[in-house]
Amino acid sequence: MKYNLQVLSASPDGWIEAVMNDFDAFLISHADGERKVSAFALGLVAKYPTFTKMVPTLIEIGVEELEHFQQVYGLMHERGLSLPQKIEKDLYMVELTKQCRHGRMDRLMDRLIIGSLVEIRALERFKLVGDHLEDPDLKRFYKILWASEVKHGTAYVDLAMLYFPEKEVLERAQWFFEYEAELIGRVPIRPALH
Repeated sequence: MKYNLQVLSASPDGWIEAVMNDFDAFLISHADGERKVSAFALGLVAKYPTFTKMVPTLIEIGVEELEHFQQVYGLMHERGLSLPQKIEKDLYMVELTKQCRHGRMDRLMDRLIIGSLVEIRALERFKLVGDHLEDPDLKRFYKILWASEVKHGTAYVDLAMLYFPEKEVLERAQWFFEYEAELIGRVPIRPALH
């Protein structure tokens, strides 16, 4: 079955305004987000090492996200920014993670779907950022980043389909995407990736 995953609601209007008004804070959040999604992918490898069909893809995603972290950190360094000792809790991720079911296999499916959802929301936001930036180098960076991240959006759901029936995965993904559409409207707007 062919499927198309996309966020079900756009980011609130105030989000891109907050980002453009404090782009430095957004860059710090973006760097932290790339670090976390790399750790997320590699964390799944650590938790499910015997699920060998998904391990190579997860390692590849982890490495690519770590490279993105390095690139965003480079942009921060050019602007005289450093990573803070502590970054504000990401309510968006906290709320998504709370929706994970218990039980090893149910949790695996949910975490893979969340991985996909986070990537797809990031794509929507990277496009918004790229469209609103005036600096041609930053605009190009976000366009290139968007293009390289596209495959991650479906990769996690594809991995779930290696271990679960497609119909189950897509039904659960639909549930998560509907939940996220409501969630994105109620998390506080701030100059952060999520």
